[in-house]
Amino acid sequence: MSEMMKAIVAEDGEALKLGDVPRPDIGPHDVLVKVAAAGLNRADLVQRAGHYPPPPGASEIMGLECSGTVAAVGEKVTKWKEGDRVCALLAGGGYAEFCAVDEGSLLPVPENLTLLQAAALPEAMMTVYANIFMRCAFKKGETVLVHGGTSGIGSMAIQMVKRAGASEIWTTAGSAEKCKAAETLGATRAINYKEEDFETVVKDGGGADVILDMVGGDYVQKNISAARVNGRICNIAYLNGSKVELNLIYLMVKRLILTGTTLRARPVEEKAEIRAAIEEEFWPMVAAGDIRPVIDQTFGLDEAETAQARMAKGGHIGKILLNVAV
Repeated sequence: MSEMMKAIVAEDGEALKLGDVPRPDIGPHDVLVKVAAAGLNRADLVQRAGHYPPPPGASEIMGLECSGTVAAVGEKVTKWKEGDRVCALLAGGGYAEFCAVDEGSLLPVPENLTLLQAAALPEAMMTVYANIFMRCAFKKGETVLVHGGTSGIGSMAIQMVKRAGASEIWTTAGSAEKCKAAETLGATRAINYKEEDFETVVKDGGGADVILDMVGGDYVQKNISAARVNGRICNIAYLNGSKVELNLIYLMVKRLILTGTTLRARPVEEKAEIRAAIEEEFWPMVAAGDIRPVIDQTFGLDEAETAQARMAKGGHIGKILLNVAV
């Protein structure tokens, strides 16, 4: 096996390009994955812009999730063996032929999925579980508002809370096509935010117990207004800005929780806990086809620049993937 590999190289002010870089080494608890496909995330664009550096020790190569086959395992790895089909949450390194990942961040790829399809799952499912089910403590019968319902995370959040017994699922999207897609996935009511005020729609419907938001900006105050008493609001990004002026009186009046999290920099032990919960509670639904990856478009690894342009433009429904396998 060559000590070098192909990977996407990002240099300031230049288009992404395929280059030769050292193949990653693995530690005793790591697995080396021969990458078949990698998922794009908006965090990749933020990293490229210089605002979201990888955690200490993580690969500088972009890519927060991948699928592939196990090429090698560390000396203390017991669950995985060479040849296993896996998908993985990464702290970085997905846009490459090989990546190293802690054994606790891997999931087995069910037989009903191709490796390409599996690359659309790890980051979205783990983000949804960490925020809606752990941080916001969603309970069966509660109502949920998911912003960005046709994003990779949004499309997965709708499916997961529906299977977990949400009584009402509102979501926001920016076109009639996206609204239809979100309702096909299981949303009770998709709100075209360009034509309707989600705050009014959700309040008129009784309010949301749990709100997952990646928009920020003026949505923060609207979320507070749209939440029910004892509601929980979690921000995972601030696409419209993180600096806002708020009237917080309703946090007190409604006894709300307003929180936020990131996943990338968490300790591997926390990621392993999230992964284990997903494998127990939701992976059987994936294997049965009840929860499915939503894929917008696939590009070759050498087309990473075009793929990121597609993401930056918006308009996509579901995940954008890089087909790395050659």
